[in-house]
Amino acid sequence: MEAKDFALRLAKLRAQKGVTARDMSLSMGQNPNYINHIETGRTLPSLTGVFYICEYLGVTPSEFFDEDNKNPKKLDEITRDLRRLSPAQLETVAALVKQLAGK
Repeated sequence: MEAKDFALRLAKLRAQKGVTARDMSLSMGQNPNYINHIETGRTLPSLTGVFYICEYLGVTPSEFFDEDNKNPKKLDEITRDLRRLSPAQLETVAALVKQLAGK
């Protein structure tokens, strides 16, 4: 993932959470422009900063860097719910997902 991709991913996940860059920065104990500087490409966070960003957004680093996962929080929520289903229910859900995905 390149720096610009990191910035875009951060902006997208932050927007999904519904918080401003300033509010996120302050909530993380950073200066008010911290997230804005990352999203505009002026700086990159340290590795520790990446972990704090992921923690704030409620995603794992793996989910953050998985650009194909458009909504990691929702997918994680669905996965938790799927684990509680019976095998027959899982088969039904699998068939529905395949149909929705056009497979």
